[in-house]
Amino acid sequence: MPKSRIRKKADYTPPPTRQATAIKLTSSAWVAPVMLAMFLVGLAWIVVFYVTDGDLPVDAFGNWNIVVGFGFIAAGFGVSTRWK
Repeated sequence: MPKSRIRKKADYTPPPTRQATAIKLTSSAWVAPVMLAMFLVGLAWIVVFYVTDGDLPVDAFGNWNIVVGFGFIAAGFGVSTRWK
């Protein structure tokens, strides 16, 4: 019986090591103040609406002033997603 060919495998060479890259965890300086300002404006809008029995901040909006106040608060939460 003929002998099969012997295949020589190349010697194992490990892959080159990768350098660890640093991840920047910096936050923009404007994010936290804008987020807090939006929260406070929204809260103040709703409080002023209730305290003045619907006459302020915008009389023409009527009960939609509550939606505007919550809109500011929601925008504050939207800005908070940029905070790291």
